[in-house]
Amino acid sequence: MKRFTLVCVDMAGTTVRDDGIVEQAASAALEECGLQAGGEAHDKAMAYVRATTGTSKIEVFRSICSHEDAAQLANLAFERAIATWAADGRIAALPYADETLKSLRAKGIRVALTTGFSPRTQQAIIRALGWEDAVDLAIAPGSGLRGRPFPDMILHAVLTLGIADVRQVAVVGDSVGDLYSGLRAGATLVAGVTTGSHDTNALREAGATHVLSHIGELPTLVGG
Repeated sequence: MKRFTLVCVDMAGTTVRDDGIVEQAASAALEECGLQAGGEAHDKAMAYVRATTGTSKIEVFRSICSHEDAAQLANLAFERAIATWAADGRIAALPYADETLKSLRAKGIRVALTTGFSPRTQQAIIRALGWEDAVDLAIAPGSGLRGRPFPDMILHAVLTLGIADVRQVAVVGDSVGDLYSGLRAGATLVAGVTTGSHDTNALREAGATHVLSHIGELPTLVGG
């Protein structure tokens, strides 16, 4: 069995329970920039939000909004909502997530959390879950790193953690964007999980090497 030394794992929908919170925050953010819920423009924008799950949220809002100021306003409202809900305990780990992170690191495998959220929001979620010491690295778009479907976050993890070979990297996520970023980075194992945005067919069509019913199946898959 191939020896994996790094797993890059997504957050919302993969290790973090969503329960519709991301969509609720996006809907509220769109209202902040003038797209009222129930309107045709709002519904169209929400369809785009769903289709681009996993992508950097500021890039999503830039595609929807008519100008940069509106995109920044929407992104700020989105991030504020997520951070507030994290502090209020509305965000929780998915089943098997805590055990999986512990198991991977016990096997000597480094763990990097990736996300489409901003660094600030990612850290708020990590604090809410008590994961400050559960992973080796947390990476979010920004500071020169493009979000998914680009490979930047995965390659940044490889460089930062001193991984010798990208073929020793596994990437796991619930969206096709997660998988595209893993494939573009050259990861050997690019697994989809069906606990989030996309179903088995969509994940397989995107090029998943494996499809998991939940994150708890990962440690056996990557070995040790």
